[in-house]
Amino acid sequence: MTFSLVGRSPDGSALGVAVASKFLAAGAYVPAAAADAGALATQAHVNLELKTRGLAMLREGVAAGELLQRFFDADPDRAERQAGVVDRDGRAATFTGERAQHWAGGRTGEGPEGSFAAQGNLLAGPGVVDAMVDAWLASAAEPDLARRLVAALAAGQDAGGDPRGKQAAAVLVVSAGGGYGGLGDVVVDLRSDDHPEPIGELTRMLDLHDLYFGSTPAEQLLAHTPELDGELVRRLAATGYASGDLGRDLYDWMGRENFEERWHDDRIDPVVLEHLRRTTG
Repeated sequence: MTFSLVGRSPDGSALGVAVASKFLAAGAYVPAAAADAGALATQAHVNLELKTRGLAMLREGVAAGELLQRFFDADPDRAERQAGVVDRDGRAATFTGERAQHWAGGRTGEGPEGSFAAQGNLLAGPGVVDAMVDAWLASAAEPDLARRLVAALAAGQDAGGDPRGKQAAAVLVVSAGGGYGGLGDVVVDLRSDDHPEPIGELTRMLDLHDLYFGSTPAEQLLAHTPELDGELVRRLAATGYASGDLGRDLYDWMGRENFEERWHDDRIDPVVLEHLRRTTG
């Protein structure tokens, strides 16, 4: 009923999970990740304890494969479980109990494209997992881990996915200090809980996430000039910000529009300028 890919970026700076399922709000149950531990997916007959105790074990330095062995050896319902793990050091492991509904299985890899654990149960066939792996390996040059993970989901869906249909999808990515304002580790945490095209909805939300929380390279930021500042004053006034202090007006407008992560004291982000132009005509 579920297919997922747990992955680590090639440089080891980010870890994440993407999942899709004909199961309401699968993102609330399947994925877990911590920048100082690793990332994992628990599925089939979900054991939620893996999300807490498993991350704690990873944080203590237990390797991915050892974690799954120790955890499921002590689980009386292990025959119905499925899980995938990538630890903080890039070691990957997957587990499929013998009573997980057919087709069920998984693959792992620890190459230069970034470590991964791909798995699924109640799938159209092994081609679903193979397609996810192929997409993962082919996207190594993509720096955005969330995009790689969602692209792998899309490939799995195109290969047949869950034969019962579509309902939910989610993506979770963590990186030390990479969260909002640099004050947390959660880079992306998006869920499509009940949608006819949940993976497509995730892609749409990732586009919005990039718009609001993305980063423009420093060399592409725009310097203040009399001409640009004059345009900013006019356009900001059209939105109701006309205090006479351009810096304050721009800062306040950007906060209203949820662009605070794109604020720079002495430069203008061209993404912000384009949004201002588009919204003021």
